[in-house]
Amino acid sequence: MDAPAGTDALRLLAATLRAELSAAQQRLRETFERDGNSQRLLRDRARAVDAALRQLWAAAGMPRTAALVAVGGYGRGELYPASDVDLLFLTPSQLSPDTESRLEMLVGLLWDIGLDIGHSVRSVGQCVEEASRDITVETTLLEARLLAGSRRMFRELSHALATQRDPGSFFKAKRLEQDERHQRYQETPYSLEPNCKESPGGLRDLQVIQWIARASQFGSTWAELAARGLITPTESRQLHRIERFMRDTRVRLHLIARRREDRLIFDHQEALAAAFGMQATPTRRASEVFMQRYYRSAKMITQLNTILLQNISAALFPSDDTVVQPINARFQSSRELLDVVSEDVFEHTPSALLECFTLLQTHRELKGMTARTLRGLWRARRLIDAKFRRDPQNRMLFLSLFQQTRGLVHEIRRMNQYGILGRYLPAFGRIVGQMQHDLFHVYTVDQHILQVMRNVRRFTMAEHAHEYPLLSRLITAFERRWLLYLSALFHDIAKGRGGDHSQLGMRDARLFCMQHGIAADDADLVVFLVEHHLSMSSVAQKQDLSDPDTIRAFAALVRTERRLTALYILTHADIRGTSPKVWNAWRGKLLEDLYFSTLRVLQGESPGASGTPDRQEEARHLLRYFGLREGIENEFWARLDTVYFMRHEADEIAWHTRMLYFQANASTPVVKARPNQVGDGLQVMVYAPDQPDLFMRLCGFFGRLGYSIADAKIHTTTDRHALDSFILLDPNRHLNSRDMIALIETGLAERLQNQTLAEQPVTGRLSREVRHFPITPEVLIKPDERKQHHIMHVTAADRPGLLYSVARVLAAHHINLHTAKITTLGDRVEDVFLVSGAELEKSTTLIRLEQELLGELAIL
Repeated sequence: MDAPAGTDALRLLAATLRAELSAAQQRLRETFERDGNSQRLLRDRARAVDAALRQLWAAAGMPRTAALVAVGGYGRGELYPASDVDLLFLTPSQLSPDTESRLEMLVGLLWDIGLDIGHSVRSVGQCVEEASRDITVETTLLEARLLAGSRRMFRELSHALATQRDPGSFFKAKRLEQDERHQRYQETPYSLEPNCKESPGGLRDLQVIQWIARASQFGSTWAELAARGLITPTESRQLHRIERFMRDTRVRLHLIARRREDRLIFDHQEALAAAFGMQATPTRRASEVFMQRYYRSAKMITQLNTILLQNISAALFPSDDTVVQPINARFQSSRELLDVVSEDVFEHTPSALLECFTLLQTHRELKGMTARTLRGLWRARRLIDAKFRRDPQNRMLFLSLFQQTRGLVHEIRRMNQYGILGRYLPAFGRIVGQMQHDLFHVYTVDQHILQVMRNVRRFTMAEHAHEYPLLSRLITAFERRWLLYLSALFHDIAKGRGGDHSQLGMRDARLFCMQHGIAADDADLVVFLVEHHLSMSSVAQKQDLSDPDTIRAFAALVRTERRLTALYILTHADIRGTSPKVWNAWRGKLLEDLYFSTLRVLQGESPGASGTPDRQEEARHLLRYFGLREGIENEFWARLDTVYFMRHEADEIAWHTRMLYFQANASTPVVKARPNQVGDGLQVMVYAPDQPDLFMRLCGFFGRLGYSIADAKIHTTTDRHALDSFILLDPNRHLNSRDMIALIETGLAERLQNQTLAEQPVTGRLSREVRHFPITPEVLIKPDERKQHHIMHVTAADRPGLLYSVARVLAAHHINLHTAKITTLGDRVEDVFLVSGAELEKSTTLIRLEQELLGELAIL
């Protein structure tokens, strides 16, 4: 064991190495910006770190029986600009106190020179044991590289790992690991902010192949895999080219972000496009040009990953007695995969390009396609032209995909993956990889459509019935449900063309139905659903569902129960397919309320059939259930008008009554809260003598607590008490409901009693979407049909304190608020307020009000 350098000498060495590494990093960056050679940058950075680590190892006087080993990507000799440096300290089984002390000192020095270190300390036996239990450890050690220390110990480690390694088990474990990773990223590379390393189609999908090939001793380069016949020479060149693009992307991303960042977030997409020399077109931003190239590359990676895994599987698990089962003249079953009988099947019989997908649906034993079938599909996709699309047999085959009882979503995804769907439906081909910056979609247009189709399909599956009981019941009874899948396919197909995509998509759907011989009634349903796929969501979230006229108008739009049910199913699936953040139980309840209210009208009842009298009677039953004597509600209810009973559910009426019947004359505020009866969040009731700026102060109070207001019902009793009801949601899901109920009931009542000034909500950071894709705020104020109130529509990018800002402007103009329908779609708000006030009656003051609101909404 060599004696370590003195403490001062080690500190000086660390400082020197830190400066050298920093200078090296800058030189590498400048060189890369000149020549764009990312592979050289990764290699030279690894070499620079190698040299520094060897100096520190020697200076620390580490024993000759220990070794310093690079593992993971660093072991591979690739070190991205902001990547961690993964190290293994290989030591004897028993460490002396002196060796432990030197290791601790060495680790500290590694951090001192500015490296982000990931390290482990293990003996050979411990490495082998850990690798046998953990596929991640085994993978990390697969690319181990000796940096310094005992060569004998490193050879011992390499031999022990190679002896223990089972290529077949390694393959299965890595494939399962990839499947799990893909599920974490929604099994799509087409999110608007994908992870270029971990998402499907990212660098990790290429590395999985390389790890399996290395573990199986099939080779370590694409050329070596081609030489073994696992891929074609053309595919080898494609992989080399795509890997370079993905590697360049990750390098540039690290340099732009100046930290480890693998997500292609909006903040960096324009800078990445500029770094690649991409420019905007008349219809697309430069960032969209870049992202479309990224999506094409990711798509190719997923294709080649599938082909390679199949071929490696066949090589690792050969079967001499594989039975090839004929299916028809064109296809056969081989190893539970659909296989073409010859390489030229698609050229000789182009309709087989569609037939193969229907065979996967109808033959449950088939788990996919062979590599040569997939290659053939990709090569032959250009055979799908106008003549192919006019062929009656091909039209029948395509339509039959939707009419099968299983496998639709899987096969439509596969058709999209291999370019078949976009060739058969050119309108769909135009939206493949198309980004949408509307602050609530998180997928490209084509992937959103496929998500919606998946959602509709899930409603039919027994294993999901507990999640969607009503939808499952409705779709089970729906005849020819394949029409819903078709409607989902077309509902957003016309996005990006300019104009109303619902109207344009409706025309596409009508033409498709006519060309494919769909019966007139069924075609009318599909066309209706595409044209009005946004209508139910808009009515439920923006209009007053307690107003009989609203229900009558919507019933007149849908006209039949079949249309209503179909639109309800499609709307539910559409909202759920935009983003995990958009859907919540409150939104679901609004849709359900609109569905049943409209259903009653279509069945011949009047909109008020379940209105005030029935609602009051139901509330009385609830009061009796809670032990309140008959008639105890009369005095309190005498202070309430018909509008109150129309706008509140029986459960709310009973709750208000139980809380207030004995203190209806109270001069002090009463605040009560309870868990929301539908989904997460809280219901809050505020009862107090009316006072100025009440809504603004309530918005400020709730905002400071971290809640967002999903719904507000503002009511004034006949004796001038405010009776306001709120649905509060916790967008960050970090508030404890039990604690918050107590805080709201005591804290808010005290503030109202003291008439404390309104509190500005805590401001927070704007989301990336809002910063990079701002929307122009809109304010529209118009009188309602009865000319008694005005309806105010507000559209803007969401931000903390937005509702408080709106309330402050309304208060300044003495505008009375009656109801508020708060709709938040991702980072976009579309709120509707029912208001009244003298300034709304004059055009000059109305214009001033609108201008002030726009000013508040535009402040970012």
